[in-house]
Formats: sequence, structure tokens, C-alpha cells
Amino acid sequence: MQTVAAFDRIGEENAFAVLARAAALQAEGRDIVNLGIGQPDFKTPPHIVEAAIRALRDGHHGYTPANGLPEAREAVVRRTLTTTGVEVSPDTVMIMPGGKPAMFAAITMFGEPGAEILYPDPGFPIYRSMIDYTGAKAIPVPIREENGFAFSAEETLSRITPATRLLIVNSPANPTGGVTPRAEIEKLVAGLQNHPNVAVLSDEIYDVMTYDGEAHTSLLTFPEIRNRLIVLNGWSKTWAMTGWRMGWSIWPNGPDGAYLYDKVRKLAVNCWSCVNTPSQFAGIAAIDGPQDEVNAMIAAFDRRRLLVTERLNAIANISCATPKGAFYAFPNISATGFKAKELASRLLEEAGVALVGGPDFGDFGEGYIRLSCAASEERISVAIDRMAAFLETETGGN
Repeated sequence: MQTVAAFDRIGEENAFAVLARAAALQAEGRDIVNLGIGQPDFKTPPHIVEAAIRALRDGHHGYTPANGLPEAREAVVRRTLTTTGVEVSPDTVMIMPGGKPAMFAAITMFGEPGAEILYPDPGFPIYRSMIDYTGAKAIPVPIREENGFAFSAEETLSRITPATRLLIVNSPANPTGGVTPRAEIEKLVAGLQNHPNVAVLSDEIYDVMTYDGEAHTSLLTFPEIRNRLIVLNGWSKTWAMTGWRMGWSIWPNGPDGAYLYDKVRKLAVNCWSCVNTPSQFAGIAAIDGPQDEVNAMIAAFDRRRLLVTERLNAIANISCATPKGAFYAFPNISATGFKAKELASRLLEEAGVALVGGPDFGDFGEGYIRLSCAASEERISVAIDRMAAFLETETGGN
């Protein structure tokens, strides 16, 4: 049976394959510490759950507008003003079933054979997968440890050509935990003035998760690129709502923005119709309700990232930069003599520790592995004890 060639170009997010293998080993009775999946280990706060239950009991069982409930879009407007100081129009806000649909929509709008799209490497694997799917040429922008895992404006701008249609940026970043300073973002925005036809997709899903005095800088705060900026955000990470499939995107304003927004609205009509109704009421409660549990979760991630960094740096041949954002660590394992994916596989199969090899996030991820801090401090310590014991056995501590 012959399929459309584009489907042969779709990649994977290997963290889900690791999750499935870890579950299979657990079903066999193995004790597996799962540091592989990018999912908070906290429960959704109760007032959010209650809002969804109340919506169901109140009879909110039908379709909503394809772009989301007006109340949900207004909630995103309020939240954006609080976190960025920028007031956006609800007519630029799109409620979506997670963050990935925003990537899919933006990348497929600008990607086609002959086009080029720039993306971070190492970076979230769906960027590259969707670029390949469209037939566009994927141009990696290296995210380097020596730069604090922040993107370099100079290096990014140097990769723009007349064929470049879209630039994807991500800070705080998955998988590295890097946070790009405002000064570097200002350089990027200034340089983009020389490339007025390049759109920007800014993945800001980890916006509130910064540490050590670092602050997230939203690209929404730069009005000079607002007419070509798409911002991706959502509920999954901040409110521990990964399974609710709730995201939002903010689209350009002005005539071009309205043009793009109508395109993504039509995509929604054709693809998912609308986001499920009770989840949207839950999303409103998340934004407008108390944030105590969010703050407690972020404080826990702060403690865990310091524990992970300290413990990993005590293992011979591993060095780990302290992550400044998100809830990941991206240690350098090149001195162990292992290729990253081989080490990740053997740690799972032989030591019972699930994590993800750096190359699953791009070619520049070789020499690194990603650990999620979404586990208790006790389980993190167990995992790193097992890693240390495995490497001691395999390398003799050398």
C-alpha cells in the first residue's frame, strides 16, 4: 500500500518510547526510576479539577468556537498581561489541544519544498520532525554548553538566508534547561530588522520556571516584531495538566496577523473542531485561581535541579551545567566513552533508570543525556546512585 511521502518524513519524540519501555519493564516487576518524560509528577491542583467537574455538571457538553471559548481567550489575555506586561487582543489568541498543534500550524504554514526553517539543536524533537514533514529544509541553530545553553543571536542570524521563512526559538529550553538573557534576545530582535520576511515562533511553555535570579523574556515585549511573531504557551507544565491537552498560541496582530489567524482557525475546524469544553473551564480556573501549588511545584523543581547537578558532578567523567530554567538537566557524558543513546539504553535495561539520549533532541545533542527533575528527591537520588554504580562497573571509575 502506497502512502504519501510526507508521512515517511515524520519523526518521533523518543521520550514516549522510553516511557513505554519503562512501563513494560515495570510490568515485569522491575523497579524503574523514570527521569525520561517531561511531565510534572504533581497532580493538577484540586480547584482546577473541580472547575472541570462543575462544567460537566452544569451541562457544558457541546462544541465551542474553533478558536476557543471567549472566556478562555480572555483568561489568556489576563495571564499574558500579568507575566509579560503586554496586552494582547483576545482575537489573536487561539486555544489549542496542547502545545504541539501550535507548532504544527506554524511550521506547516511556512514550510514547503524550497523553504528553510531554523530550529534549536538540541531542541524539542517535534520542531525538526514537522519541518521535515513539510518538505522544507531544516537548518539547525546549535545550542552550546559553553554559551550556558542559551541561543546565540549572532549564530542564529548568520544562518538566515533568502529562503528562510521561519525561525523557532525556545527559552527556557527543553532539553537543556537553558535561559537566554534579555540582552541576547535584544540582539536577535535588532538583527531581525534586516530580515523582515522571517516569521518567528517563540516556544514559551516553561515561561515561569526560571531560577537563580534569571528571568524569562517574552518576545511579546518587542513590538517591532509583533506583526510576525507567534507565541506558543499552555497549561501542561505550569499547572501540571499534561493529560488535559490544553495549550494556547498568540498570533500576529495587524492585517497579516488576521490573515494567519484565520488560517489556523480553519485548520482547527478541519482537524480538531475545538478543544474539549470542560478542559477550557478548567484552564480558566487555572489562570484565575490561586497559584500557591504552582509556586510550590516550581520551588520543588528548584531544589531538585540543584540536587541533580550536585550529584551528577560527583560522578567521574560526568559534568553537568546547572540548569537555569524548565525542569531538565543536560549533563555532558562524553568523557565516559559511551555514545549517549547507548548509555541511555543500558541505564534503562541494566540499571533501571529511564532517561533520554541527547541525539533524540538533535545531532548536537551527542555527548549528552537528558534527565527530567519530575521525580521526588528520594527517587532522583536512587537513580543517580544507580548511574554511578553502573559507570563505576563499566569504566572502573576512570
